[in-house]
Amino acid sequence: MKQLLGCIALGLATMAASAQWSNPSEDIPAYNATAPAKPLPPVLSGNQLTGVYFSHPYQVTAYKMAAAIPAVLHQQPCYCHCDRELRHNSLHSCFEGTHGAACSTCMKEAVYAYQQTKKGQTPAQIRAGIERGEWQAVDLEKAAL
Repeated sequence: MKQLLGCIALGLATMAASAQWSNPSEDIPAYNATAPAKPLPPVLSGNQLTGVYFSHPYQVTAYKMAAAIPAVLHQQPCYCHCDRELRHNSLHSCFEGTHGAACSTCMKEAVYAYQQTKKGQTPAQIRAGIERGEWQAVDLEKAAL
């Protein structure tokens, strides 16, 4: 029993010590550094924006915003880390299906990217803002085209 407790204590100490050398800013989810070279898969639109995944108006608004800026979203990471489980390669991937409608992170990032695009920001500038967490201040209920 003492050996087990000792191993657990050693493991916890190792994890705590290694955390000081980790850099969360290096844990940036997948994105594409440049505009797409070929047409992207379409963002859901029209009659596809109905049903159980689209029960709130802001879900439809987020998809309409995403459809307006597909090349920008292609160049953005998604901090719900869907690149790990769903193999998404950018924020655009979230809106090719219903994942974006079920995830507030995806929707907030898309709304943020749309708003910043309208303000004249480049995809690289928007990505820097997303990496800083600026998308977290987005109020989905107030999002409007």
